[in-house]
This record gives sequence, structure tokens and C-alpha cells, in this order.
Amino acid sequence: QVQLVESGGGLVQPGGSLRLSCAASGIAFSLYAMGWYRQAPGKQRELVASISSGGTTNYAESVKGRFTISRGNARKAVYLQMNNVKPEDTAVYYCNAHLGTKDYWGQGTQVTVSS
Repeated sequence: QVQLVESGGGLVQPGGSLRLSCAASGIAFSLYAMGWYRQAPGKQRELVASISSGGTTNYAESVKGRFTISRGNARKAVYLQMNNVKPEDTAVYYCNAHLGTKDYWGQGTQVTVSS
């Protein structure tokens, strides 16, 4: 059974930092590309950042220079370090694991940026 479990969401003030974690089980983690997506109310889900099995990263323009994705294959985990957050970063953040035709999703964690 595949499970992706996100944690680390919450309420943070503008300009603050937050670190999201996603723990994976049931997959050959090191082979999968991992990603963080987000969905704000009334908007489509969008890619925030991804990291390939080889460690190549990709970021949405809106978060470049502020967010950092990383992975720990030994721990079967992927992380999203969010710095200098803005109110427009408010959304439910989802972890994704992708390999070929296989796509798995976590249940999401809420991030709210507000003073």
C-alpha cells in the first residue's frame, strides 16, 4: 500500500518560514520523481517544485529564490523549505510521487500566510 504523508503546514506570518515534509512508504522511493503541488481556493492545482530521482530540481517562477525542495532517499522523504512566504502562498500543499504511468498523492497539508 502506497502512502504519502505530509506534515509541517500551519499558520505563518508574511516573511516567515515553514518546512514541509512528506514521508513515503510502499514505493521504491529512490526511483521516483517527487514534487510539491498546491491548490488555493477556487484555483487549479499547480506545480510548486519537483526533484528528479537524480536530484535535478525545478521550480515555479513564483517561488524561485524563496522555496527549496530536497529529498532524503534513505529516509524516503521529500522536503519543501519555504522562506519569505507571501499571502499568495496560502494553499493546500500536496506531495506527489511520479514514475512512468504511476502517480501517487498525499492528503495535503494546509499552509496559511497571514498576519
